Amino acid sequence: MTRKNRPYLFYDTTSSVCSTCLRVVEAKIVVKDHNVFMDKWCPAHGTQRVLMSDDAEYYRLCREVYIKPPEMPERFNTKMEFGCPYDCGLCPDHMQHSCLTLVEITDNCNLRCPVCFAGSGPERLTHKPLASVLAMLDAVVANEGAPDVVQISGGEPTLHPDFFAILDAARARPIRHLMVNTNGIRIAQDREFAARLAEYRQGFEVYLQFDSFEPSALKTLRGADLTRIHAQAIERLNELDISTTLVVTLKKDLNDGEIGKIIDYGLSQPCVRGVTLQPIQDAGRVEAYDAKVNRLTVSEIRRRIAEQTQAFTLSDIIPVPCNPDTLAMGYALKLGGSTLPLTRLVDPQILLKGESNTITFEHDPAIKKQIFELFSTNQSPDGQAAKLSELLCCVPKVETPPGVGYRDVFRVLIVQFMDALSLDIRALKKSCIHIAQPDGRLIPFESFNLFYRDGLSGTLEALRAEVAASTERRRAPFD
Repeated sequence: MTRKNRPYLFYDTTSSVCSTCLRVVEAKIVVKDHNVFMDKWCPAHGTQRVLMSDDAEYYRLCREVYIKPPEMPERFNTKMEFGCPYDCGLCPDHMQHSCLTLVEITDNCNLRCPVCFAGSGPERLTHKPLASVLAMLDAVVANEGAPDVVQISGGEPTLHPDFFAILDAARARPIRHLMVNTNGIRIAQDREFAARLAEYRQGFEVYLQFDSFEPSALKTLRGADLTRIHAQAIERLNELDISTTLVVTLKKDLNDGEIGKIIDYGLSQPCVRGVTLQPIQDAGRVEAYDAKVNRLTVSEIRRRIAEQTQAFTLSDIIPVPCNPDTLAMGYALKLGGSTLPLTRLVDPQILLKGESNTITFEHDPAIKKQIFELFSTNQSPDGQAAKLSELLCCVPKVETPPGVGYRDVFRVLIVQFMDALSLDIRALKKSCIHIAQPDGRLIPFESFNLFYRDGLSGTLEALRAEVAASTERRRAPFD
């Protein structure tokens, strides 16, 4: 008897949440027509199929090659009681420390962006008290010892009345690299403010919102035409020599055709150290977003980079080992107007051509370790520049350019924040981007926006109550 085959390849099992009720549900990963899907089933709301990757080969690369042992924080802050994702803080079941920690200091903003995951705006006037901010900074240090990257965020953090006192407090702690996440309006319009910001430039970076060159796209994403603001902010950041990353919120069929143009623009600007690409997360104020139709995956963005710019090929953008499901990165050197992607230097075929060194990084622990350290978000940008020199010394027939430093390194980072539809709890356990809380907790970005942000506590408590009741029912026969 000939049995019928299912029309897909079964790859793995995981767990997720129902995008309607947010209850934890079983899920499976399947491969069909070179695409990777997550199929999940909720007893109350039925089945859902979610596109996880449009490149099955890349998905396997993330799951089977670019993996590393989890790195633990200095301490855990919550106990395991209700199960992931209801115990965040970090609990002992979490598999990765904080590579990057956000400290949100205000709900106030001078924009009301239609895609704001935090729901910030001019109508929200609450600034976190300085004491609460200091408690959050102390929580990061307690968890990390010497945190690699801390990002001051909001709202619009530059509006906080104690903004520079907060920067001073961060500088007084053993934080290796400090970032400020900003829309750039105050930098563009307030010369005195920008000049004072430049005093912090060592080990400091501006994380500048920079979504598009098109006024219509900016109005869709930010509610305002910011083209003039962007130009003025970049001009001032160049003038003051403040390291900057351009941060692009991507929406399918709106600004994803500008990826290459933004990367090329960033390469031409002396102050810009890289571009971060973040597809929209279905959270916060994102009401008109159709997560099924408009979903951009890491694999698709990676391919768009290769199609739209000559600076990087497809193989130059590799998974980030600490959480390869949601992060991908490419590194390059800016060398007198040209671009040298570093990933090419560790391709096995190039290494095999060396006369005195025929090892491949897949087989050599030392090279593999350096790759993982270089292409990992738990390295500060200054540390990555140092690792770069070490790496180049190990590659045959490649000499380290003299004086290579942070300003010569250009990185492209893809950061995909999972939402209720795409949440893979296996990947959530490896989240390395966390949001600090005044009570000492560090909460993964994805679960924070689903369960822990202001106004969501009622949903979380109801789900925890269900888990507790279910646990008691299961225990009863054994009591």
